[in-house]
Amino acid sequence: MPLPKEPSKPATTLNEIPPITAPRPKKPAKKIDVSDTTTTTGKAPLTLAADNTVTAKAPATNRTRNVPAAASGKARKPVATPIAKTRRQVTHTGKKIFVLDTNVLMHDPTSLFRFEEHDVFLPLITLEELDNHKKGMSEVARHARQVSRSLDALMENIEDIEKGVALDRLGNVDALGRLLVQTTELAAELPKTLPVGKADNQILGVVFALSKQHPDREVALVSKDINMRIKARALGLLAEDYFNDQVLEDRDLLYSGIMELPADFWEKNSKGIESWQQGGSTFYRISGPAVKDMMVNQFVYCETGIPLIAQVLEVSGRTAVLKTLRDFSHNKNSVWGITARNREQNFALNLLMNPECDFVTLLGQAGTGKTLLALAAGLSQVLESKQYSEIIVTRATVPVGEDIGFLPGTEEEKMAPWMGAFEDNLEVLNKPDPSSGDWGRSATTDLIRTKIRIKSMNFMRGRTFINKFLIIDEAQNLSPKQMKTLITRAGPGTKVICLGNLAQIDTPYLTEGSSGLTYVVDRFKGWPHAGHITLQRGERSRLADFASDNL
Repeated sequence: MPLPKEPSKPATTLNEIPPITAPRPKKPAKKIDVSDTTTTTGKAPLTLAADNTVTAKAPATNRTRNVPAAASGKARKPVATPIAKTRRQVTHTGKKIFVLDTNVLMHDPTSLFRFEEHDVFLPLITLEELDNHKKGMSEVARHARQVSRSLDALMENIEDIEKGVALDRLGNVDALGRLLVQTTELAAELPKTLPVGKADNQILGVVFALSKQHPDREVALVSKDINMRIKARALGLLAEDYFNDQVLEDRDLLYSGIMELPADFWEKNSKGIESWQQGGSTFYRISGPAVKDMMVNQFVYCETGIPLIAQVLEVSGRTAVLKTLRDFSHNKNSVWGITARNREQNFALNLLMNPECDFVTLLGQAGTGKTLLALAAGLSQVLESKQYSEIIVTRATVPVGEDIGFLPGTEEEKMAPWMGAFEDNLEVLNKPDPSSGDWGRSATTDLIRTKIRIKSMNFMRGRTFINKFLIIDEAQNLSPKQMKTLITRAGPGTKVICLGNLAQIDTPYLTEGSSGLTYVVDRFKGWPHAGHITLQRGERSRLADFASDNL
């Protein structure tokens, strides 16, 4: 069949497109055919206006809905067809009003600008609670002060505050909504059993009053407090958790740093392959369909056919460069007397001993060897190769049970009870020659202790670590902002190691998706000077492995 004739002049603007109109029925009394496409949807005909919006145009004649006739055979009475809302109209009129709880602002001080085109409402009691938490040196106090500064900058030189303030005044281009602040008393009809003086109930009353004032808009409470969300839903109010701090919705989507190659890898990706040897390692330059899923510093392995265990050094289009690894499972390549017991530990030691890798993250359940591998690599590069001057160890001091209160002594003495895991691993690593006697063992222990510094996170601001081996333990309990504060302390020649287990988060308001450890793993993937490994197999003991799997 020949192609239709090409149009003489293509439409250049939407204004030139003729309006879409429906054909007028010849006889109104005649029964409308079911196949008539202009009436099957029951919607009014649409026209494309000059401002690029689709609007509904009322038909010239009365039309009936396409519904079956009544059992008596009489025709139904004509019903007016409602105007259909288009997606553009729904987006414009469907702006929500989010009422923020105080804990959301103190959890993420930039949450004001994270709601896209929707409006943000702040009750007066929220401002009062911010004022109560602004004093002190804690992270919560700093966040409260930061929110207050943002609000002050937004409201500066605003004459009519009741109309709201554009949230993009400070350059936040993604915040298209407005900031609304409570200026008058809002009457709420809450149950009398709820105490009026409690701040949470006052915020619930604001949400209830706003929903009555704006019946055409969706009013929702945003809170990190689970019980407050439960109370709101029990009162028939909309309540949501704050999700904008979530890096990933599902933990299974987190980057693992490892990719298993298919069995037919060499058949599909060996076209034009290049190989060479340099520095005791073999390099491969491959091109094929498997390259598109690779990232820099990712580890790949193939156990079927021709075995391969390598690290991705470079990815350019459909071409990648792979480098074979150093086998740290062999005794001749042991690190401070430690050898890798499984494939993931071998990958981790290759990252820890690589001088070009400045940032390493290790994830894994208890007993996978995260702390032992990091300490062994640190001692080897501090005392043997002298690549770093000393090891600095820090961790989040979040208790699992009851807090033991204030501890006496210096900074290191206060941190000592939190560093039990490092003490246990140092006992494993500190194996002096038995023939040296007690004096020799004591001298070796003192030498190791002089190269390890235990620091508290509370005093990290403003510091710069030069040529240090920095280990951050229990990193899953840190927020993204705290993680940024610690990593930016690294100066020239410093290597940062983050260890953690996402299944053991003890910090309130943090989840697997919003943890700072998840945040840095996702943000640093693919950077040439960073690497990540998720350790899978526990190597502590058969008892610990069984407990991890069955308890």
